[in-house]
Amino acid sequence: MAKKNILIVPGDGIGQEVTAVGKKVLDKIAEKFGHEFVYDEALIGHAAIEATGNPLPEESLTKMKASDAVLFGAVGHPKYDNDPTAKVRPEQGLLKMRKELGLYANLRPIKLFDELLEASSIKPEILRGADILFFRELTGDIYFGEKGRNEENTYAYDIAGYHRYEVERITRKAFEAARTRRRKVMSVDKANVLENSRLWRETVLEVAKDYPDVELEHQFVDAAAMLLIKDPKRFDVVVTGNLFGDILTDEASQIAGSMGMLASASVGDSTGVYEPIHGSAHDITGKGVANPMASVLSAALLLDISFGMKEESEAIIAAVDAVLKAGFRTGDIADANTPKNMILGTDAIGEEILKRI
Repeated sequence: MAKKNILIVPGDGIGQEVTAVGKKVLDKIAEKFGHEFVYDEALIGHAAIEATGNPLPEESLTKMKASDAVLFGAVGHPKYDNDPTAKVRPEQGLLKMRKELGLYANLRPIKLFDELLEASSIKPEILRGADILFFRELTGDIYFGEKGRNEENTYAYDIAGYHRYEVERITRKAFEAARTRRRKVMSVDKANVLENSRLWRETVLEVAKDYPDVELEHQFVDAAAMLLIKDPKRFDVVVTGNLFGDILTDEASQIAGSMGMLASASVGDSTGVYEPIHGSAHDITGKGVANPMASVLSAALLLDISFGMKEESEAIIAAVDAVLKAGFRTGDIADANTPKNMILGTDAIGEEILKRI
């Protein structure tokens, strides 16, 4: 029996709804496998700004650092999207959390459930068997570089920079993971144009010397974007920078049929944060229709990566697979052939998953 402290950080929009299901799944695992999970909650994003004026209050950060793992929802609100001049924004809380916790590696598994082959707009024969693990660097690049505008407000800039050590540590994690998979790493950059990408490529080549058993391939980001759609099965482990990783993993969500199916882990050298890759989706907030499966699969990643509970993690994945095999869907992954009575809301599909653990 293990006793673990898990911090629930629902955040904004549908983050509140899907993490509630993720927590229920963790409760079920604790009950079935004889563990004790102790929970606390913390604010982030718009919810935190409304309550405290700060997108990541110190209290939340303290709780994060003290926990064994964090199950996170989403941040964001339309009022900020429509006001680019707002000085305090929900996303600042997310970036600060990543920086303060040293979460430099974002793992995004793109694993396709066979039952969802038809949910993607890509042909099933192209998709079948696709299984990709992205390593997106999370604390450098254009998001964290110097930003500004000129006095006339006619020019703006964001500096995209990388330190060699930042590239090295994420690359090592990617190569280590490749050794447990098909032993292939694709590094994605734009080294034909960007100086920081040239440093990226030099560093990846240096690290690769320590992993002679792993095959290394380089692709420019535009070519990689094309290949993801043309031949997703050629990918195994992908390592790339913050901006490219953000874009490519959202593109890759269409391989899995929906963003509502994709989990992620943000890890470094301390507390790991586990979250669905979708946003706060305020257009469906409060309607009870959000797909909680990405949050549920994030809980599975949490158990596997932070707690080493592989059997428990696989029990969750098997339960999700069984629900899909039984024909149940949420609206985002239903198609024209899905019977209306098999299209379930957030809580109802959560209950179906719980029954099968």
